[in-house]
Amino acid sequence: MSKERRLFQRAGLFTVMSMVTLSVLTACGASPTATVVQPTATTAVAATATTAAPTATTAAVATATKATTAATATTGSSTGKKLKIGLVTDVGRLNDKSFNQSSWEGVQKAGSDLGDEIKSIETTDTKDYDKNIQQFVSDNYDVIVTVGFNMGEATVKAAKANPNVKFIGVDQFQADPAIPNLAGLIFNEDEAGYLVGVLAAAVSKTANIGAVCGTDDVPPVWRYCEGYKNGAKSVNPNITVQVTYHSDVDITKTFVDPEWGKTTALSMIDKGADIVFGAGGQTGNGAIYAATERKVLSIGVDADQYFTIGDEYKGSLLSSAMKLLTPGVFGIIQDVHNGTFKGGNNVGTVGVAPYHDQAAAVTTDAQAKVDAATKGILDGSIKTCVAASKGGPAPTGCP
Repeated sequence: MSKERRLFQRAGLFTVMSMVTLSVLTACGASPTATVVQPTATTAVAATATTAAPTATTAAVATATKATTAATATTGSSTGKKLKIGLVTDVGRLNDKSFNQSSWEGVQKAGSDLGDEIKSIETTDTKDYDKNIQQFVSDNYDVIVTVGFNMGEATVKAAKANPNVKFIGVDQFQADPAIPNLAGLIFNEDEAGYLVGVLAAAVSKTANIGAVCGTDDVPPVWRYCEGYKNGAKSVNPNITVQVTYHSDVDITKTFVDPEWGKTTALSMIDKGADIVFGAGGQTGNGAIYAATERKVLSIGVDADQYFTIGDEYKGSLLSSAMKLLTPGVFGIIQDVHNGTFKGGNNVGTVGVAPYHDQAAAVTTDAQAKVDAATKGILDGSIKTCVAASKGGPAPTGCP
């Protein structure tokens, strides 16, 4: 059966509608497809072979593309069995209003929709990765979700040692795709970063924007922020893009330091930035706090942060660079239920969130630039030219 996705997106109900989409998709036994979503005001619907695209002027462009999923095996069968599912966070908290929270919501959806037994463990020290995963193995859990790039090595080790347990590694590229019980949920962060960079450059009135980022030693963070820079430069080669990464010997601090994030963003604003992008868990949230204080615009990350950040801060949000983590995690869990679980790399959906309270800031010309960039990313005519990781080779065809 061909993979199809109908993506419904309505202001105020984006996350719920995304879940409905995943339910439709995975009911057909398909994994999440790779999509770039560009919503505007009210509704975005992805056209399929059987569904015509909307023609209303409020409709946004949203095009589904085939996932680049490296599948190595399909195991199990649809038995209707209720699963025991455990989630282990990377350093940080479940309520980080970003990465851990969105992944956990995917597991929670499995609990509410599929009746699965769910539990989480919050990691506070990187030395505890193995111990926390093993706790779920010892308790005979069927599926273990580990969140974050830094947990990749511990997840591979556990998956090889426990072939009867299904593992989902969020943001963990699988260099060895021959582990049939380990599915890596990965995203093209550079594409989401590029698109919000285009948006920021098109909206900025000072031709000066900033990005407050977690450590550049984590490839997804690097791709987000370098994509943001390149997207902005594609609109205005002369724009000032202030990008600062949080470097610390103790990597556990780089994603849980909102005070550093706020101070860094305030410095950028003092130097003329009128839009700041926060990419890096609680550290990135500090940029949103600073933007609210100084009454400039901000851009969130990973989820549509309009629905996760505190009410007192959401008004500054222009948009968010999204990984659809919640439906991505839920979709792979549903694959376990359906007997269609696939090891290897499963490419999830990325997108640009609605503009919500700041819709008036996006002019017709700015929206046209974002639409053109979205189309180019989807058809391959635009390359983000971001390396896979810091210091890595430039992609083919890029300087």
